[in-house]
Amino acid sequence: MNKLIIISNRLPINITKVEGKLHFEKSVGGLATALSSLRAFPKKVWMGWPGIVDEELNEIEKTEIITELKKFGCIPIFLNQEKIDKYYYGFSNKTIWPLFHYFPLYTDYNQEYWESYKEVNKRFCNEILKFAKQGDDIWIHDYHLMLLPNLLREYLPDSSIGFFLHIPFPSSELFRQLPYRKEILEGMLGADLIGFHTYDYAGHFNESVRRILGYEHVFSQINTNERVVYSDIFPIGINYNKYSRAKKNKRTKRIVGIFRKKFKDRKIIVSIDRLDYSKGIPNRIEAYEYFLELYPEYREKVSLIMCAVPSRTQVDTYTQLKYKVDELVGRVNGKFGNIHWTPIYYLYRSLPFEEISGLYNLADIAMVTPIRDGMNLVAKEFIAAKTDAKGVLILSESAGASQELGEAVIVNSHDKREMAEAIKKALEMPIEKQISSNRLMQERLKRYDISRWASDFLDRLNFVKEQREIFKTTYLAGKFEESLIEDYIKSKQRMLLLDYDGTLVGFYDKPELAMPDNELLNIIEKLSAQKGNSIVIISGRDRNTMDSWFSKLNLTLVAEHGVWIKDIGKDWKTLHHLKREWKKEITPILELFVDRTPLSFLEEKDYSLVWHYRNVNTNLASNRVNELKNILANFTVNLNIGFLEGNKVLEIKNLGINKGAATTRMIRKQKPDFILSVGDDLTDEDMFAVLDANAYSIRIGNEKSKAKFHLKSYKDVRVLLKKLGDY
Repeated sequence: MNKLIIISNRLPINITKVEGKLHFEKSVGGLATALSSLRAFPKKVWMGWPGIVDEELNEIEKTEIITELKKFGCIPIFLNQEKIDKYYYGFSNKTIWPLFHYFPLYTDYNQEYWESYKEVNKRFCNEILKFAKQGDDIWIHDYHLMLLPNLLREYLPDSSIGFFLHIPFPSSELFRQLPYRKEILEGMLGADLIGFHTYDYAGHFNESVRRILGYEHVFSQINTNERVVYSDIFPIGINYNKYSRAKKNKRTKRIVGIFRKKFKDRKIIVSIDRLDYSKGIPNRIEAYEYFLELYPEYREKVSLIMCAVPSRTQVDTYTQLKYKVDELVGRVNGKFGNIHWTPIYYLYRSLPFEEISGLYNLADIAMVTPIRDGMNLVAKEFIAAKTDAKGVLILSESAGASQELGEAVIVNSHDKREMAEAIKKALEMPIEKQISSNRLMQERLKRYDISRWASDFLDRLNFVKEQREIFKTTYLAGKFEESLIEDYIKSKQRMLLLDYDGTLVGFYDKPELAMPDNELLNIIEKLSAQKGNSIVIISGRDRNTMDSWFSKLNLTLVAEHGVWIKDIGKDWKTLHHLKREWKKEITPILELFVDRTPLSFLEEKDYSLVWHYRNVNTNLASNRVNELKNILANFTVNLNIGFLEGNKVLEIKNLGINKGAATTRMIRKQKPDFILSVGDDLTDEDMFAVLDANAYSIRIGNEKSKAKFHLKSYKDVRVLLKKLGDY
C-alpha cells in the first residue's frame, strides 16, 4: 500500500534542550490532530525541521532525535542557523508573509534570502527522495515550501502531490511585485491539487497563473501544457469537540470562577492573537478607545482582555509592533482607567488551553479583526466554546473565516467607527439573536471540523489521481517510440507532415527568432535526402515567409493552413477557388480591436486575416477574444467565411480551408505506407482527424487531442526526427 508523506516546515513534535538533555513533546496543534485521525492511511510519516538548529547538536544527539522521532512517525530534516535565519526568518517571514498579507512596504526583496529559500527547498526534496517511492501520496504544507512540489515532480512523476497554502494568496497585481513570481508559481504547479481556504485566494492564484505564466484555467483546472493541475477550496476547521467540551474541564471551571470573581458583572471583550502586524491589534485598541469616547456610559462596565502571544521576535517589524501596542495600551488605560477599573488587561505571553477556553467561556464578545488573515481559528474556537450559544463574535471581513461565519458581526478592520459601533451593537444584542446566530455557526463548524478538512483534501487528491489515470496522456516513449521507428524503417514510401511554430521551433515574440536555426535545417535536409521520404511543412505562415526559409530544401510546403501548396520543384498554387473581397468588410473591425488592445497586431495574408494577441495581458485578451468572436459570428453568416482559433491567434478565412483538406489531397496523391503527423494546437486537429488508424499522430503538450501520442515540446520533436534521420 502507498504511503502518505506529510511535509511541513516544522514537525508536530517540540524538541528542547535543557542542561544538555533533549526533551520531546507532542504538539497540540489542529493539523497534527487532523492528520493523526486519518485511518485510511495506516502507513503515514511526517517530515520537517525538528525546531532545533544543527549548531546545538552533536552527531549522537542527532541520532537520538532520529530514533525518538521515529516513534512518533516523524523524520527530521536538519537545518543550520544560517538557513533558518535566511530561509525562515528571511524569505518566508520578511518576503512572503508581508506580501501575501498585503503589507508590501514591509516586504524585503533580499536576493540572499531567495537563494537560501531555494537551497532549503532542494534540501527538503533530497531528504524526501531518500524515503519516498513512486506512487506515494505526498501532502506539502504552506508558504515555506512553495518550490517543493515541482522539485519532487521531476523525480516522482507518478506520485500524487498535494499542496495546501495556509495563508492568503494575494491579488495578481500584488503578487506580480515579487521578483521570483514565475518560480513560485511553477513550484506550486508541480502539485496535482493546490488547496486554499477561500474562493478569493484560489481565484487570485488562478488569475496570477494566467497573467504571469499564460496558462488558462477552466473552473478549477489549470492546463500547463504538460499536465492538468486542480485548484480547490478547503476551509480548515478546528477540533470542535475539544472546545465545546472544555467547559466541563475542572481547571477551566476553576479559571472561569477566578475571572468571574475578579470582573463581577462587568462585560468582557476578549482578544487573542499572535503579536503580528497582520492581526490588526493597534486598530482594535484604537477602535475600543473610540468606543469609550463615543459612549462614556459604558466606562467601568466593559473590560478588554487582550492576549498577544510573542511571535518572530527576531524580526524588526515585530519588535516595533510590540512598542506600538505597549504605547497604545498605556494610553487607553491612562486616559480612562482608575483605581477601580482597568480598561485593557494586556497579557504578552502564550496561554495554556485551560486559560484560553476559560476566556472564551467568560467573554461576552470576541473581537477577531485582522487586517488580513488566511482563516483565523480563534473565531471558530470562540463559537465552538459557547455551549450556551450566548456571546457575540465581531469578525473582520478580511479574515478567511468571515466567508463561513456570516452570522457574526462583520466589520472593516480599517474602519475605527464601524468597529466601535460593532462593540455597542454586540453589547446590546438580544440574547435570542445571539443564540440563533451562534447555533447556525456551531452546526456548520461541527460538520466541517479539522478531521473532515484533512480527509476532504485527501479524498479530492485521490479523485484527481483517478482523473489523471482516466485521461492519461500517452507520451511517445519506450515501446511506442520503438514501434514507430520499426515501422519507419520497414516502410518504402513515407510522409512526414510537420507543423512549424510550436512544433519545430518554440514561440517567439520577435519574428527573426522564429526563423529555422541550423540544427533544424540540418535535420530536415537529412530526412528529405532519405529514399522514399516526402517531407511536408504545413503551417499557418504566409507563403513568402515559408519560401524565404525553405525554398532551397527538397520538401513540400503548405501555407496559410492549406490555402497555398508548393510541391517540390513547382510554383505555389491554391487548392480552392477563393474570394478575398470580404477582407474589406472585416479589416476595419480587426483594426478597431488592434487599437483597443495594446500589443496586439493584425497580419494580412492572401486569403485570410489574422489577429495576434500573444503579448496582450491575458485578462484583456480573454475578454477581447470572446467579444471579437461574438461580433464575427454574427457578421460572417452570409460571407462564407469563418474563424479559426490557434495559439494566441484568431484567423478569419474562407470556410472549408484547413490542414485536414490539404493533408487528404497529398495522401491521395502519394499513397504513403508510413505517415507521421506532428502539431501543437487546434489548427492541427483537422490534420489528425483525416489520418487512418495506422498513421502516427503526435500533439505537443497534454491537451486532449485526436492525435494518438503526445510529446512535451518542440525539442522532443527534434530528438525524434534526429533518430529517424539516422536510419
